[in-house]
Parts: sequence; C-alpha cells; structure tokens
Amino acid sequence: MSQDKFLVHKKIEDVLNFIVEVEKLKDVHRKTRPVGLERYENSAEHSWHVCLSALMLKDFADDPVDIDRVIKMLLIHDLGEIDVGDTIIYQSETKQAKEKEARGVRRVLSLLPDNSVDEYMALWYEFEEGESDDAKFAKAIDRVPPLLHNLHGDFHSWRTHNIPKQKVLELNGRIAKGSVALWQVISEKIKQAFSDGKV
Repeated sequence: MSQDKFLVHKKIEDVLNFIVEVEKLKDVHRKTRPVGLERYENSAEHSWHVCLSALMLKDFADDPVDIDRVIKMLLIHDLGEIDVGDTIIYQSETKQAKEKEARGVRRVLSLLPDNSVDEYMALWYEFEEGESDDAKFAKAIDRVPPLLHNLHGDFHSWRTHNIPKQKVLELNGRIAKGSVALWQVISEKIKQAFSDGKV
C-alpha cells in the first residue's frame, strides 16, 4: 500500500472511530420529553431537532447568518455531554460545568484526523461565547425545542424542577439576541401558560 493510500485509510478509520464514539450521545438523557412521549429525549435527538429547527427558522434571524456554520455549531455543541452528562440548563451554566464540558468536547473531537479538533473547538467556543451573529442565532435556536417540549407536554420539566416563570423568561430571553420576532411569539406562549395557571 502506498504512503498516500495508507494515510487516507488512516484518516477514514479516525473518522469512523469518531462516528462510533458520538453514538454515545444517544444514551445521554435530557430533562425534557419529546412531544407526545413519556420517555425522555436523548442528546442526539436534541442535536438533530435543533439543527432542523435552525434550518426552518433561519429566515427569522435578526442578522444574516451562515446556516452551515450554525448547523455545525449545533451538531457539536453537546458532544461534551458524552463525558459529563446533561444537566438542566436552569442549573448548569457555571464556569466549572463549562470547563468540564469543553474537556469532553476536546476529547471526542481529538479522535478526528489532522487539525479538525482546532476547527471544531473554535466553533464550540464561538457558540458558548454567543457573540457572533451565527452564535447568537444558534444559542437562540438551542432553546426552542425544550420550550416546546414543556409547552406541549404539561410543563413536565418546569414542574419537576420547580422552575418559576421569571427564571424561564430570563434564561430563555437569549432567544431575542438571535431573533426578536421568534422570542415575541414564544414568550407570549410562556406568559399565557403561566397566566392560565397551567404551570
């Protein structure tokens, strides 16, 4: 086998090992249930759902976004959960939790060949910082499916974890950084649910 062919085979093997490793996201259970189901969502399902949501809602972003970059961010943003698991967002956004998650993301990405780890870690950090237009929109969309799960699922996660209206609105207000129109629609639904005494 030529050196070039060997290198190609090695790179393919590395990518295949990565693909097998990320299967573990299917066994990381989140704190919300898919609409109409009694079981809890897993992180792989969440990744798929937020990517599809971003694609369908891209025209409502406040600023022009590169949807390919947004989808890349959303596909990798929870890879660290393979190592650290999922924590409800209303409790998880501490510096220590994010550092652990970053180490997990780096470990998983390090299975990839060449300089892929640097490219994707840069995207992960961009998402976490939430400053670029792409990251603002990605972070906004990341919140949409869990909210819909609660709004269409008897508010199960909010009830279980005793999350008050103000906390729901404050934390999810980040949606407005990516799409004011989207936040207006969703926040009205949240306020109405609390106003009706459903939560």
